[in-house]
Amino acid sequence: MGTHAVITAIELLSPKKKYSGEGRTAYEKKRLRILGSASHLVEIDLLPENLPMPMLGAEGLSDYRIVVSRATTRTIADLYGFCLPEPVPIFGLPLKSEDAEIKVELQGILLAVYEQGSYAFRIDYRQPVLPPKLSPVDQAWVDKGLASVRSKSGIEEIT
Repeated sequence: MGTHAVITAIELLSPKKKYSGEGRTAYEKKRLRILGSASHLVEIDLLPENLPMPMLGAEGLSDYRIVVSRATTRTIADLYGFCLPEPVPIFGLPLKSEDAEIKVELQGILLAVYEQGSYAFRIDYRQPVLPPKLSPVDQAWVDKGLASVRSKSGIEEIT
């Protein structure tokens, strides 16, 4: 029989949770409650702008992050940092102590959502990349990836 206990909280950061203001303050309080509980926390940050959530020793390491904080090993957490040209890292999803962690391939999930949602037809890739402004290296990577789409419309490069 189940206990209705939260085993793992999975938080996908939204702009409201990450950007300064009431939303971030409320999320930081929730985050502290989870970190002070017997639940595991998986925090997924796919928003490159604004300050990342506080984490000692992880400042400025990457644009995107996945943090896995296991209740059994607090105050140590696994940080999976990555930048735009890199694939999203595979990470372990902590479950009950008697259950083996499952590996989450978020990259594959995101690609499946993109395909099933027909985003290739919904997004006009000829338009400029929306903020935040990309680094020159990331912008070159985006331009290279979109070159064939943009050349069909007569647009060589959009900055």
